[in-house]
Order: sequence, then C-alpha cells, then structure tokens
Amino acid sequence: MTSSWVPDMDPASDFSLANIPFGIISTPNDPEPHAAVAIGSYALDLKVLFASADLTQLFPEIHGLAEAFSQSTLNAFAEMGRAVHRQVRAGIQDLLSTTTAHPSILRGNTSLRAKALLPQSTVKMHLPMAIADYTDFYAGYHHAYAVGVMFRGPDNALQPNYLHLPVGYHGRASSVLVSGTPIRRPVGQILLDAKAEPKRPVTAPSRKLDMELELGCFMARGNELGRAIPIGEAEEHIFGYVLLNDWSARDVQTWEYVPLGPFNGKNFATTISPWVVLADALEPFRTRGIENATELQWYLAEEREDNVFDIRLEVDLTTAEGDTTTICRTSSKHLIWSFPQMIAHHTLGGCPMRTGDLLGSGTISGPGGVDERGSLLEMTEDGKKDVLLGGMDSRTFLKDGDTVMLRGFCGADGARVGFGACRGRIYGAASR
Repeated sequence: MTSSWVPDMDPASDFSLANIPFGIISTPNDPEPHAAVAIGSYALDLKVLFASADLTQLFPEIHGLAEAFSQSTLNAFAEMGRAVHRQVRAGIQDLLSTTTAHPSILRGNTSLRAKALLPQSTVKMHLPMAIADYTDFYAGYHHAYAVGVMFRGPDNALQPNYLHLPVGYHGRASSVLVSGTPIRRPVGQILLDAKAEPKRPVTAPSRKLDMELELGCFMARGNELGRAIPIGEAEEHIFGYVLLNDWSARDVQTWEYVPLGPFNGKNFATTISPWVVLADALEPFRTRGIENATELQWYLAEEREDNVFDIRLEVDLTTAEGDTTTICRTSSKHLIWSFPQMIAHHTLGGCPMRTGDLLGSGTISGPGGVDERGSLLEMTEDGKKDVLLGGMDSRTFLKDGDTVMLRGFCGADGARVGFGACRGRIYGAASR
C-alpha cells in the first residue's frame, strides 16, 4: 500500500490509506448529515467531493453515488452491494494516494481540498446507518463459558444448544447510539437480597451497570421473506463493521431474564463507533476462529477456515477524576461463530433481513487472565473482586462519571485498519 499525500498522517492513525471507513458527518458549512470517509485526522466530505468534481472517469458504470452520499445515512450506498463498495473504496484510495492517477481532481485542486478535506475535530459524527433491527449474539466462547461457570458451575457452563447454533436475542434498535452520546444509568426491578424468600424486588437505579466489548456488523442487503441466506452467500450481504458496547444492567437482567431472556437490562443503550470499516478492508486480517468439534448442521458449515478477524481490542476506563486505565486487551478472533454463520442461522426460518440491520457478536473475551475479559461481570466475578484502577481507585461495576472507551485495530503502523473510539460516559439515573 502506498502512502497518502494528506497532511500530518500519524503512522499510528486508525485511518490509514489501507482503511477508508465510511461515516455520516455534519459540518459548520452544512448542518445536514451526509457521507464522508476518514483519512488520518481528516474527514473527506463525499457530498462536497461528488458535487464539485467530475468523477465519471473513476466510476463510469456506477450511478447514483452523488445522491447516496448526500443522504443522512449510508443505507443507500450500502444497498449498492459489495462490488460497488469495493470499487468506490479503491477509487477514493487512488484520489488520496501520493501516486494518484488523477491528481487534478483533489490533490492538485486547492479550492476543493479546502472545502472537502476537513479536520475531524471540526465535524460532528452521527449514526452511520438507519437501523431497523438489532440482534445481539453470544458468539464469544470464553465469555459464555466464564459466565456459565460463575452461575451454573463448570459441568453446566454451556447450555446444550451452545455448540450447535449461534445463540442470540433481539435487541432494541431505537437505543443504538453513536459514540460520545451520554449514557443514563437505567432504572429497573432488582433484588437487593437474592437469597431471601419470598423474592421481593425493588425498583431502583441499577447497582451493577456493566459494559460489553463486542464487534458489530451492518447488513448491506437483505433477503426476501421466507428465503434464507445460504452461508456461502452471506459475505456478499455484509456492508462493514463497527465496535459495539452493549451496556448491561446486570442486576436488572438477572431478575428479568427467565424465561424469555434480556429485556430492560439491555434495551436502554448500545453504543457503536461512528466509522464503518468496510468488509474488504478487513480481508487481510482473517484468521481461524475457535474450533468447534461439534458436527454442525448443514446450513452452518463453512468452506473457509479463516472465518473471523484478528482485530486487537482494548477497553479503557476513565474515572470522573480523569484517571485512565486499560482494563482489557483481547482479540476479535475469540469467536466460535462467524458473522456468516450468524446470518445463515438468523435467516434460516425465512426471517427477512434489511439494509442497515445490526448484528452484535456478543462479549469478546480471551482465554487468559482478568485483563482479557470483555466485561466487568467476568473481571469481578459478579462483584466479588475489585478491578484496580489508576489513581488508587477500584471498581466492581461502573460508577456515575465513568467513561468507557473501546478501541480496535489491525495492521502495522502506517497501514492500520482501525475503528476509532467507541466511547460513552455514565450519568446518574433520571429523576422520578
């Protein structure tokens, strides 16, 4: 990969020329949300670029890009399909490269550069997609096993179905939030004394507010009602990926989840990173997921073994006093189910997926120690142990004023493919 002529390119930037993630911005000159890509510390405004330059020589057979990039979500672009995404990404990489074949379009056009290439610090980020539905899976094997051991013991840690199908539940799309949106501590029914009989809950702010380190996947194209997406075709239905923090009120969840699963303990907030890393950008970082020795049903059998990505993942916790501690380092390779398997299972019965639908991987934890665990529930063994922080502080669960930031990237410096920050700060529960 060649270098970019864009100024001040930090080798450690998530947004190298090898990446080119897409997002939705608004700017001081245009408050209406519209499309952009990230390059270094800049955002390239695609609405301005496509309105101001003749790009037919780059994309002679693709129609409707200017209109798609003027819209407030990436849905119209996503629906164009993987072949178009691939061609557009390659064309933008050429425009931003030091060896561009078309220097007059942007690099040599001082006026257009001033209007279209904007410091990211000057733009506002918005949700990248109109999300009709959100499904959260449970594909992080080490997380599922650790939590199972915690509550059911090692002999019954995994439910009998776990190695046969991607377990999931339907989340709440209306509370999916872009990075930086404040998180209000949820109120719900909780048991103050789980051992007391009869069991009498109280309604109060959650005392066990947690984060979950996940990878999110956006659908490019859906399927018709009644027609499943075959696993061999699932990759072509994927638009791209984001970091995802599925905030969880563990005490609310524990009381409510039997027999139908999570509800108010999960539906109050899910934070995603604002830049969508296209599926093609992650292709060089494929690896093999956790081996599943169970004989799979035919519709879940994949031909390729490198079915997941090795993305380095980290979680920072910053206290209200400003002390920051990295509390987790792991990798997205620790999944036992791939996103194509999730899609094949989700649509098996004929469920129609739609452009912009969001799938979560479930909490990703590594096989090692406490610092590889993707949730405080695991790190603290449900509040029994403290996580030590900088500034002589500690946590079992999140306090008001805490900020959680997820980070993820792959590749070497100078050619990083990363996601930027997925951040949320906790604020007190709403007053009655």
